[in-house]
Amino acid sequence: MVRAGLTTERLVRAGAELADEVGFEQVTVSALARRFDVKVASLYSHLKNSQDLKTRIALLALAELADRAAEALAGRSGKDALGAFADVYRDYALAHPGRYTAARYPLDPETVAASAGPRHAQLTRAILRGYDLPEPDQTHAVRLLGSVFHGYVSLETAGGFAHSAPDSQESWTRIVDALDSLLRNWPTR
Repeated sequence: MVRAGLTTERLVRAGAELADEVGFEQVTVSALARRFDVKVASLYSHLKNSQDLKTRIALLALAELADRAAEALAGRSGKDALGAFADVYRDYALAHPGRYTAARYPLDPETVAASAGPRHAQLTRAILRGYDLPEPDQTHAVRLLGSVFHGYVSLETAGGFAHSAPDSQESWTRIVDALDSLLRNWPTR
């Protein structure tokens, strides 16, 4: 018998909240069952297993990030768009650390293609149109931005910048300024 009130969507959202609280790596169907005070078996009518749960949390996180990025970019271009885009990723990672980790969960190619993942690349490329980068430089720039944003956020959330001045926000602002300058003066071969 299916427990009243339990739906796949509700379980995935609860799993995402759990990921933010205890870490994405700790999210399992068993942990989710404990959260709802139900037997694990009662969740299997909604979820196949813990991998399925994690995949669904990853898809939720990718969609949330893409929606926030699209909203932040609306009507912006150049450095303003770059800063807004960067802030979406940083703010999301700081507010939702488990979901941010989930957004990088390995997915099979079919699942990736049907997810919001491709929207992230499209949004990044939309920003780069303001910098007039040809291919393959545009692809290099997409990878650079992703690496810098993810690297900085990963170090910051791990406490890597908490021990020295200047404040992390000041460094973040300077990094976005430096990226803008680099994109406007992209090296040519």
